[in-house]
Formats: sequence, structure tokens, C-alpha cells
Amino acid sequence: MNACVLYSGGKDSSLMAVMLQRMGIQAELVTVNFGVYDSWRPASMAADALGFKHRVLELSGDVLREATEMIINDGFPNNGIMHIHRSAVEAAAGEYDLVADGTRRDDRTPKLTRNEIQSLEDRRDVEYVNLDGFGHRTINRFASELFTLKREKSNPENSSDYEVEVRLLMEKMGCRSETFFPVHFQTRVTGWKDSQQGGC
Repeated sequence: MNACVLYSGGKDSSLMAVMLQRMGIQAELVTVNFGVYDSWRPASMAADALGFKHRVLELSGDVLREATEMIINDGFPNNGIMHIHRSAVEAAAGEYDLVADGTRRDDRTPKLTRNEIQSLEDRRDVEYVNLDGFGHRTINRFASELFTLKREKSNPENSSDYEVEVRLLMEKMGCRSETFFPVHFQTRVTGWKDSQQGGC
């Protein structure tokens, strides 16, 4: 099966990749990029550390500009980040039979609704998979059993999240990105726990 996981290098999308792998599906890990900055590099390093194939999916700069303008006009990032995520899922659905991501039950943004998922599967004749049945505590427990993890303040050098390029475009447009995005810490995957070496 031609499958992908939209991949940030974090524990959620890494766990999704491992779950598919253990079901016999060798998914390609895909990180979205708009050409503003090589924000895909941390995700590529995480994929390499876990032994997964990684690919950069280049999306139109128009999507990034639209999302950034939404965030500036709204005064908060949710709708803009959702715009990018929907665009990423749609682009992936044009190339893969199965599209997965690491969104979980208690996520707010980005996260497709049930109606959006049904529409995607019907329109594009694809399967869509996420971690909707799992909460934050369960994901943390599973990830800590499988991976070595590094928690640190998010910045362009350690994050492959959508917001990296949004922030940089905002700064180019003369806006202070920190007024729209709260400071947050992320947990980045750096490899397998010794007992899980090789993944299977």
C-alpha cells in the first residue's frame, strides 16, 4: 500500500508511523514545506534516527500566504494552521492510498472533523488514519516506551511544525510572530529506546 504520515518529527506522528509499520504498512514520512525556510530538517533527522524513509512535500507559497493573512486578521493561529493542514492532507491524498497524521483525541488544531474525513475519503478514494482514540497521557506513555525523546522550547532549528514558516513569513511582513503564537515546548524524537532498536 502506498501510504504516508504527515510528519513533524514529534512523538505523535512518530507513533502513528510505528503503528502502521507494525501492521505491515511501510509508510513514507512526509513533511510539508513552502520554500521560505528548510523547516523539514528536524523531521528528516528524526525519521532517519528511526529508520523511516522521509520526503519533503512542497506546497504552493499561496497556501502559506493565505494562512498567514488569516492568522494576522484573526489575531490567533487556529484557522490559519487548519488551512495549511487541510491543504497538506489534500495534497497527500492526491499521491497516496492512505494518509495518516499524528492528531489525537484532545487536539484542537490542526485536526480534521469527522465530516471532513468522510468527505476526503469519499472524494479522493483514500484511507485516512489518525490517533483520535488516544489521549495525551496515553500517547506520552507509549512514546516514552518506544523512543528517546528531547523536550525543548520550539524554535526554527528544532521544529518542523507548520508554524515555523508562518512565523518567518510574518516577520518578513513586519509582524511580530510572538504576538500571535504562544511560547511552547515540544517533544522531539531522537531515536529508539535500546529495547526497541529496529522498530519491530
